[in-house]
This record gives sequence, C-alpha cells and structure tokens, in this order.
Amino acid sequence: MRSKRYITGIVCCLFILGLNMPKLHAQQNQAANKLFTVIGGSDSPVIDSGMAGTEGIQGGFEGGRFLKVEDTYHIFPTERAGEKGMPDYYDRVKTRIGHWVSKDAIHWKRVNTLYQSDGGYAVSDYDNPANDRRGAIWSFMPIYNKQQNRWNAFYVAYTVSKTVEPNHSFGRIWHTVSEKSGIGGIGGPYKDDGIVIEPGLNSQLWEGRQGVQSFFPFKVDGRWLAFYGGAYPWHQWSDYPYNGHKGWQVGLASSDRLSGPWQRMDTSVNPITSIHPFFVENPIVSQLPNGVYIAVFDGGPNTWGLHLPNKMAYTLSKDGIHWSKAHYIAIAHKVNKWWDIMRTPMGLVSEGNGEYTIIYAGIKEDQRFHPLGMVKLKLNKKVLQEMTKELED
Repeated sequence: MRSKRYITGIVCCLFILGLNMPKLHAQQNQAANKLFTVIGGSDSPVIDSGMAGTEGIQGGFEGGRFLKVEDTYHIFPTERAGEKGMPDYYDRVKTRIGHWVSKDAIHWKRVNTLYQSDGGYAVSDYDNPANDRRGAIWSFMPIYNKQQNRWNAFYVAYTVSKTVEPNHSFGRIWHTVSEKSGIGGIGGPYKDDGIVIEPGLNSQLWEGRQGVQSFFPFKVDGRWLAFYGGAYPWHQWSDYPYNGHKGWQVGLASSDRLSGPWQRMDTSVNPITSIHPFFVENPIVSQLPNGVYIAVFDGGPNTWGLHLPNKMAYTLSKDGIHWSKAHYIAIAHKVNKWWDIMRTPMGLVSEGNGEYTIIYAGIKEDQRFHPLGMVKLKLNKKVLQEMTKELED
C-alpha cells in the first residue's frame, strides 16, 4: 500500500512539475539574461549616523562620485549637513562636499571638506542675480584629465526657494581644477574655474525650473560629451517661473575640451527619452570591457506620488548619443534591504575579472540621516555580447 501511495505521489509531483516547467524555464532564462549578478555587499549601511566622520551631518548623503585610484577608494558625497536646532528640510540647503577614503569600500574615513554651500534662501522667485546662487551645492564629479595631468571636477550650485517647487532651482554647473598635479591630486584642494553651463537663452524647455541639475562628462572619439539634467520641465515658456511639471530628464552637451566651452546638443537629441520617458537622474558613465558605454543612475522611487521601480538603473550606448532603455538592478534578494527608498548609485568601479563595486545612497523613512550602502556585482559577458548586438541592430 505504501509503495502505491509513493508511486502515486511521484506521478503527481511530476505532473505538477510539468505544468510549471514553462514558468521555471522563464525564470531560468530571466536569470540567465541579467547583465549583472549580485555576488556580495554589505547587509547594513557602510556609512550611517553615529559613525566616525558623520559628526555635524544631520541628514546624511545624496549624490556625488565613487571611484578607485590605485588601491584606494574615494567618494565625494553631497553631505546634507543641515544645522543643529533647524528642521530636517534645512539639511537640503546647508550642504557640503566631503571627501572620504577606504581600502575595502566598507570602512570609510572622512578626509576633509572641499566645498560648503552658503545655506541662504532666494529673495526672488525668478532667476534674479540678487538671489544667493550658491544656496545649496550638490553632485561633485571629479574627472582625470590626462592631457592636463590634473583632476577636473564639476558640481551644481542652486538657488533655493522656500515656497516654489522644486525648492532647488536654476542650477549652475561649476568647473573646478585640482591645484596639485598628477593622479594624487584627487583630494584637492580645488580652484574654481567658472560656470560651464547655466539657465539662459540657450536653455531647453525640458530643463525646467531645476535645470541644470547634474553634469557628468565622458570622452567619445576624441571629443567630450556630457549628460546634463533638468527637472520640473516647462510645457511652454509662459510656464516660467511657477508652473514646472513633474519630470526628471537628461540631455547631452558637447565640447572639444573638458574645460569647455560646452554647447547643448539640439532638441533632435535632447531630452533622451529612449532611456525612460520622464525619470533619469544623476547618470554616471564608464565603459565596459568591450568598449560599450554604461551609465548608472537613480531609477526612481515608488513613493512621493511616483510609481517607479525603486532600484538603481543603467543604460547602454555604443556611441554615447543613442542610449538603450533603462534596465534595473535588483539587489534586495542578495543584500539585506536596509533602505526604504533606493537613491543614487555613485559610480560603477571595475575590480577586474568582470567584477564591480557600487556605493549607493538610500533612505530609511524612519530616520533623518540618509546612509550609504555597498554592493558587488559580476558581469555576464555573454549577456553583454547579446545586448551589444541589440545596440547595433
């Protein structure tokens, strides 16, 4: 009797398995088609409130660049410093650019402060020279210029409004150069060399009230391209200055030199909606082993009235101009999900042998301080070949 029940059980299991085989194959194929596999990372933030170096930072971090020089990791995060006794909104106004270093991307030491915002509010809702145009500063992006043998960096300085959304408005991108020559000059000090792109007669409608809100240059065939961002776009120029509409987009600027002058590309290219129709924020570009360009970026939250994947994202390009649709990197199945809202990946750092490290910002909704996390990925070279072919098609 037991034998018959046993055989019947096996038959039933095989039948159920057969019914589910298409689903299982689909799951296997989906897994096989991932460009990146999570191979490690920290189950808790690598920099969080109360850790050494966070003294004086009320609101944690958001944006900036993560990179590796020789055997040392560097991050240049926007520190939402705020001020003791002030509400948490002020964390977004009184900001500074910090420099942190690490040997393992887990244990970090704060080195110094490169820049600090004025922390002042605008006196006009318009882009008026009477406003403090360095009320808040964000997104420090260092790029090594081999010809100059110095680090060049770009960061955004905002006018800050108390009443008009978005409160960070009329961003201006500053270019700055390390005073010390050579690769070791990454930590500064830096000397400002002027504004390279700003709101004005050449602005495009999609840049909106917040643009220009990010800037990241990368070299393509002997010239420089740069992603630059906008937010709260105008539908028509009469929308200025109050009627910005929700949306975060990017376009391209070009230059023969890293220092500029930079020119916006025209609206046959901008904004780049092939990635996502209304949300691409803070893209940071590098190249994969076969030369394909990859930009990692904030894929958007599933809160604040937005129904986005709440994951870091990436897009691919062969020429730096035409970019693929957004692909999203799920890491919560391998790394403990300590965040409620995933924010910006700060760069994709190659470790060799197809392995990469990312430092990313996240938000715990029950905590004022926004921490930084770390994850390690493995590149699937076969999938890269397939996706590269799709770019060529």
